[in-house]
Amino acid sequence: MSTTPSQTVGPYLAIGLPWPDGPDVVPEGTAGRIRLHGHVFDGAGDVIPDALIETWQADPDGKFDTGFRGFGRCPTDDEGAWEIFTLKPGRVDGEQAPHIDVSVFARGMLNRTVTRIYFADEDNAGDPVLASVPEARRATLIAESGDDGYRFDVHVQGARETVFFQL
Repeated sequence: MSTTPSQTVGPYLAIGLPWPDGPDVVPEGTAGRIRLHGHVFDGAGDVIPDALIETWQADPDGKFDTGFRGFGRCPTDDEGAWEIFTLKPGRVDGEQAPHIDVSVFARGMLNRTVTRIYFADEDNAGDPVLASVPEARRATLIAESGDDGYRFDVHVQGARETVFFQL
């Protein structure tokens, strides 16, 4: 028996994974609603037009069992752009800084990659996960606030590669 090539997660993401309210963790008009957005780049710095971003997070009080959906999903567009509309999470267990867990799916990848979004305008000191990342690489996990929301670009490889975590 000969071996066969491994299967990748794409480029068929658009067939069944997106759904109409996927990027809207909370509906428009919800008090405190924020926009997370960015682009997904490959190792050469080119955008990936058919990736998928999934987010999972605690509610604003840092809890997971309150009925808050906490899950969002957004495919990238032709420019590699994605956006999720949600509420800023609270500190989890009083120890972990407000953060959002992120899974990235893209063609050519055998498995999803997993990272976190932290917020530049929050006190991230003492977060055990962020502290485990070499200081020079921590900036790849920080979303910057701007007039149009929080920007978080994902670089799957290369000099600016986002820190990814092994599950």
